[in-house]
Amino acid sequence: MSDHVIPAPQVHVIPVASGGTFPVRRVYCIGRNYAAHAIEMGHDPNREPPFFFQKNPNNLDPSGEFPYPPHSSDVHYEAEMLVALKSGGTNISVDDALDHVFGYGLSLDMTRRDLQGQMKKMGRPWEIGKAFERSAPCGPIHKASKVGHLDRGPITLTVNGEVRQEGDLNQMIWKVPEMISYLSDYFELAAGDVILSGTPSGVGPVNRGDVMVLAVDKLGSLNVRVT
Repeated sequence: MSDHVIPAPQVHVIPVASGGTFPVRRVYCIGRNYAAHAIEMGHDPNREPPFFFQKNPNNLDPSGEFPYPPHSSDVHYEAEMLVALKSGGTNISVDDALDHVFGYGLSLDMTRRDLQGQMKKMGRPWEIGKAFERSAPCGPIHKASKVGHLDRGPITLTVNGEVRQEGDLNQMIWKVPEMISYLSDYFELAAGDVILSGTPSGVGPVNRGDVMVLAVDKLGSLNVRVT
């Protein structure tokens, strides 16, 4: 018997490439982690302390479809690498950080840019522009034991066959071990946590019917249709 007064919410899971599913606990997203993207968003690209915002676990969506969200007419793609943790803790050193990584995947940080911009002007949080339903299309997680730890290699995004974003994972200002270490100083990380590692320059809008294809070496490609 359960003492719950309402039905317990389901644990949200995303697929693992080799079989099984990965239960998601939290989703941390780093902002402006590529210098060229910082510039295109009107910010100084020099290395400064990282900042993070969060999406909800069930924003991660492996369906291959992205429903255009309501109350926005300017929805942007942001191509990202997903980092999935198998363990966590606090005050994790940079040298030990990769020991906590289960694997890597592909994800898009879809953004209601017009609503995000309104919140910025008002000095309010961004969640209305970032953490809406199905705002993080994603692919399966590939185990680090099979693909290794990814710290370099091209990341590209095409929309309807046209290249929109091109970069390299080695261009990240804050590398994966540093992100994990920094987050662990402020949060208690745990198995099931996911980190989206930032996007290269070239972000832009999508429309219904568009097809986005995100690719990273060793992680294959992620095809997402805007519906």
